[in-house]
Amino acid sequence: MPNIKFSILLAGSALGVIALSGCATTSGPQLPPATYSALQEGPGEEYIIGAGDELTIHVWRNPELGAEKIQVRPDGRITTPLVTDMPAVGKTPTMLAQDIRLQLSEFIEDPLVSVIVTEFVGTPNQQIRVIGATEKPASLSYRANMTLLDAMIAVGGLSEFASGNRAKLIRFDKSKGRQEEYSLRLGDLLKKGDSRANVLLMPGDVIIIPESMF
Repeated sequence: MPNIKFSILLAGSALGVIALSGCATTSGPQLPPATYSALQEGPGEEYIIGAGDELTIHVWRNPELGAEKIQVRPDGRITTPLVTDMPAVGKTPTMLAQDIRLQLSEFIEDPLVSVIVTEFVGTPNQQIRVIGATEKPASLSYRANMTLLDAMIAVGGLSEFASGNRAKLIRFDKSKGRQEEYSLRLGDLLKKGDSRANVLLMPGDVIIIPESMF
């Protein structure tokens, strides 16, 4: 009888270890690691202007019609000399420059306009959001070749009680027309330096970091 009790106790302990192991590891599909060659691929998609972005506008041979440190207002518009309440949000710098050129052409002949984004916020669907058990949950401006490690450095890493290897990444898959969920190994990446756990991010990604259950 004592042997039977010992066997049951041992089996229960083994199940407990398995349960603990399951909580510490990831499940579900994982993204491929960010390789050196992928990071060298070149520019990403053209930037989309968002509310809060700061712009510099040049008009060739007509500097008085340009402007520096023009902030895109919360309503998504900008105002410059001879251009009033021009919609800017949702446009690329090239598109905005073309719209300004068309409006200025009513006053000067063949204006040449360039738009440079000097401070980046971006539209919400271009930002990277990191929420949950991190030191500084935040929305980050996406940049070309941005990786999971870049995002975690920007938010100060994991909090004391974070369960990094249970983190998830939510990404909208345009080809499928729906959101997909992927497992992340933040604990391996940040605590063990496992570069295979580093992945490339895409505009609009949401990183969710749960707290440990223990």
